[in-house]
Amino acid sequence: MNEDLRRRALDALTRARTRTATLTECVDDRELTAQHSPLMSPLVWDLAHIGNQEEQWLLRTVGGRAALRPEIDSVYDAFEHPRATRPSLPLLAPAEARGYASEVRGRVLDLLERTPLEGGGPLVDSAFAFGMIAQHEQQHDETMLITHQLRDGPAALSAPEPPRAGPDAAELPADVLVPGGPFTMGTSTEPWALDNERPAHRRTVPAFRIDTTPVTCGAYLAFIADGGYRDPRWWAAEGYEQIRRHDIGAPLFWRREGGQWLRRRFGVTEPVPLDEPVLHVSWYEADAYARWAGRRLPTEAEWEKAARHDPGTGRSRRFPWGDADPTPVHANLGQRHLRPAPAGGYREGRSPLGVRQLIGDVWEWTASDFLPYPGFAAFPYREYSEVFFGSAHKVLRGGSFGVDPVACRGTFRNWDLPVRRQIFSGFRTARDADPLEDTV
Repeated sequence: MNEDLRRRALDALTRARTRTATLTECVDDRELTAQHSPLMSPLVWDLAHIGNQEEQWLLRTVGGRAALRPEIDSVYDAFEHPRATRPSLPLLAPAEARGYASEVRGRVLDLLERTPLEGGGPLVDSAFAFGMIAQHEQQHDETMLITHQLRDGPAALSAPEPPRAGPDAAELPADVLVPGGPFTMGTSTEPWALDNERPAHRRTVPAFRIDTTPVTCGAYLAFIADGGYRDPRWWAAEGYEQIRRHDIGAPLFWRREGGQWLRRRFGVTEPVPLDEPVLHVSWYEADAYARWAGRRLPTEAEWEKAARHDPGTGRSRRFPWGDADPTPVHANLGQRHLRPAPAGGYREGRSPLGVRQLIGDVWEWTASDFLPYPGFAAFPYREYSEVFFGSAHKVLRGGSFGVDPVACRGTFRNWDLPVRRQIFSGFRTARDADPLEDTV
C-alpha cells in the first residue's frame, strides 16, 4: 500500500511540475515578471509561491526540516498581499525562483522516499500532504493559464484540438429528469479530498431537470440578440449595475466585427464557435441567461446529484462514469486542449442518466453560496476554505479544460465572486420537475 501511495504521489507531483515548466518556459523573463492584469499575479510570483508552499508544508511541517528561505515566507503569503500589489514586492527573479522551486522539489522527493504513508497522522496518512501540494500546484497552474489568456501578444501555448462530438450528439435531449429523493453528498473516504468536500452526508433533493450539456455559445448568442444584456428583468440588481457600469454586452474576450462575433483565445482571434460551451461568463451573466430561458441555475446539491448519484444502485459514484480515475475518453482535463470540446462530446464520461460533460470543459456556476457541510472541520488550515464561507462567493463545480485530474472529482468544490469572468467558467441550467408531465 505504501508503495502504491508513493507512486501516486510521485506521479501527481511530477505531472504538476512538468505543467508548471510548460507555462513558465514558453515566455521570456520580461513576460514572467510583468503583471498582465491586476486580477492576476505576475507568473514569477506563482512560480516561487508554489515552491514556498511546498517547502512550508512538506519539508518543514511533514519533514521537520529547517527553513531554506524563511525571509520570503511573507512575500509569498497569498493572504498578506492581494494580487494587484504583488509586482511591488521584492520577488525572486525568474532564474532564482526556478532554482528555489527545483531545490525544494529535490528535497521533497527524498522526503517522499523516506516517509511512512500510513499510521503517521492525518497529514501523512494516504500521502495526504503530498496530494494536497500536488493539487495546490495544479490550481496555480490553472491560475497561470488564466494569466496566459489575459496577456497581450501572440500565442505562447499550443495544444491539439479537442475531439469532435459523436454523431449521437445531435439526438441528445435538451435536458434530463433527475429523480427526487435522498443521496450521499460529499465524501468521507476520498483520500485526497479537501476539507470543504467533507464529510459525506445525506441530502434530499426534489425531482428536477438539468441540461444534458453545458449552454453553448450559439444558445448564448440568442440571449444577446434578444437584448438580454439591456433588459433588467433578467438580472439581479447588483449584476445589472455591474454590466451597466462596465458597459458589458457579451462574454469576456468577445467582440463584434463586420457583422460577426469573434473571440480572443490564448493570443489567437477566431470566430465564436457556436457548438462549444460558452466560456468566461460571470455568475450574474449565467443567472440572467437562465432567467431569460425560463429556467434557473442548478443548486450545488442538484449538480452533485446529477453528477454522482446512480439511481440503479442508490450509491454516489466518484465521477459521473463510475469510480475509475479520468482518462482522455472521459473528460477534457489537464490542459490537453486549450478550449472546451463541442457540446455533446465525451460519451464515455456521461452520468447514469445520460448527462454529459459534467467533468471538464468548463467550470459550471451553481445557484449556491459557498457554505460548509454539516460537520465541517477545517484541515489542515482555516485559510483554505473556512475564511471564504458565506454569501459573497458562489460555488462552481465540475472543472474546466485547465484543471488537472488530481484537482477534479465529483465532490470537488470551487468558488469565486459572482463578478468573475476571467476564469474558465460556463454553466448549465435546470428547472423544477413538472408533476403533471415528468414521471419520476
